[in-house]
Amino acid sequence: MFYSEDIIEQVRTENNIVDVIGDYVKLQRKGSSYFGLCPFHNEKSPSFSVSPQKQMYYCFGCGEGGNVISFLMKYENYTFQEALEVLAKRVGIELPKIEYSKEARREKDFRTKLIEINTEAAKYYHFLLKSDRGKRAYHYLRERKLSDETIVRFGLGYSDKYSDNLYRYLKSKGYSDNELKETGLFSFDEKRGVTDKFWNRVMFPIMDVNNRVIAFGGRVMGEGKPKYLNSPETKVFDKSRNLYGLNVARASRKDFMLICEGYMDVISLHQAGFQNAVAALGTAFTSRHASLIKRYVKEVVLTFDSDEAGEKAALRAIPYLKDAGLAIKVLNMKPYKDPDEFIKALGTDAYEKRIESAVNYFIFRVAAEQKKYNQDDPQEKTAFHKRVAEMLLEFQDEIERDNYLDSVCEIFKIPKDGMIKLVRKTGLTYVGKEEREYDKPAKRLEDKKEDKSVQAQRILLAYLLEDNHSFQKVAAVISPEDFLDELYRKAAQIFWEQMKNGEANPAKIMNYFEQEQEHKKVAELFVSPIRTELSLAEQEKAVNDAVYRIKKESLERKASQATDITQLQNIIQEQKQLRTIHITLS
Repeated sequence: MFYSEDIIEQVRTENNIVDVIGDYVKLQRKGSSYFGLCPFHNEKSPSFSVSPQKQMYYCFGCGEGGNVISFLMKYENYTFQEALEVLAKRVGIELPKIEYSKEARREKDFRTKLIEINTEAAKYYHFLLKSDRGKRAYHYLRERKLSDETIVRFGLGYSDKYSDNLYRYLKSKGYSDNELKETGLFSFDEKRGVTDKFWNRVMFPIMDVNNRVIAFGGRVMGEGKPKYLNSPETKVFDKSRNLYGLNVARASRKDFMLICEGYMDVISLHQAGFQNAVAALGTAFTSRHASLIKRYVKEVVLTFDSDEAGEKAALRAIPYLKDAGLAIKVLNMKPYKDPDEFIKALGTDAYEKRIESAVNYFIFRVAAEQKKYNQDDPQEKTAFHKRVAEMLLEFQDEIERDNYLDSVCEIFKIPKDGMIKLVRKTGLTYVGKEEREYDKPAKRLEDKKEDKSVQAQRILLAYLLEDNHSFQKVAAVISPEDFLDELYRKAAQIFWEQMKNGEANPAKIMNYFEQEQEHKKVAELFVSPIRTELSLAEQEKAVNDAVYRIKKESLERKASQATDITQLQNIIQEQKQLRTIHITLS
């Protein structure tokens, strides 16, 4: 820990976790907590909870958890110090200058080194593009109507046809194999040696929002496969946290962003003057991408390919964008496949008009549903109308629902009176469906039985957090030394001190840990598996079972480490007494 405990706690407490996470995730209050779709895994039912009382978050779906600092560490891929600095700046706290430990300085320097190597690789690829060896790649880009200015602006390049060309170049610059291995630019094999990941491809440097080269995309010239090849994830590159072109688009001063599918679409749009275009990096659009966009704009226009695959991609992206609180429209590029083809054929003015006439996302969804039904068949037509009624019930606000109902009936020639009745009838079985999703116990992504020891510790600590009146009774039997896991033992020691001082605060406990996984484990300790609907007697049994398991395993460990007969006899006596202990909850 490089900052004092007091300064870390000041930064944490002045950044309300609901406000901070609310900038990334659309949250809805449910009881004493807030719920939303987890930004760390794809899900349809909200299992991501944020507690303003505990100042903690926890996902019942994937198990991610922590305080406001650990959220930024996980979401932004920050170190502990970087997250603290961002949060301090957010609330106007000036942090003292620190001296990094050797380990922290090594980590920071290594990330800087990876950026440096990527930047050197990008320069080399660009140099090759402009050389005789890159003529074919250069002509390919020019045939795609890219200007020299655009080629330079996006730092486009060429990876040579020799499979170790970049490796030999970077080795000549003095970089070690350990450093090069971490960039994801090379394959290390005992038999084949070291080979470049990219060769004989047009290269697209990928930059983060601060214009630093963090990865690459490479496209074949011709019919080779895969058509596009992307860097693997590294210490500086997470494809779910970055969007191609965002480094430029975020400063475009437009109040919306154009979301397309590929590098060439983004580049073509930027060259045509639409500098607010971005694309996902060789992966499906996710909630993280949506949250990232929400930081800069309130509206998006989807300009995915106009074929069936593009339509499906748009339909998959819409829920994430909607849950992030973004207004969404969908652009129709037919008869052309993508923005690149469209602009080449009809020009920028025509594309601008298509943006202006882009349809609302819900109308786009209904139109996609309509294609599934034969409108000349009365039975299928009725089924389509019923499906539309279900879709309209997704709008909880009655005025909003009525507005969409009016538009849908007008556009799709559906009798309005009949649709109103159908929505009401459907609503009798549909109403409350979304709210009930919050109350369903979420299934863990990892389908495995939780370790009984960990579960016992969770039950005990989480219960004491909610009912600290029972602490003295529990402390008479259990001490932090009874927690076998080193991290849990440290967390329990801090919690015991807090309880003695009457200030139970699990979010503060995380200040003593700097690793993302440590925050996750500590957060999990304070989320009780005890269901709140259980009676006091049932909760009491769960707590006593937890106390018994923790103490029993602790004594078994002590017995295995005992060095004399007297010590062993004392342990045996404690084991006998343990069977008679019963803690009555207040």
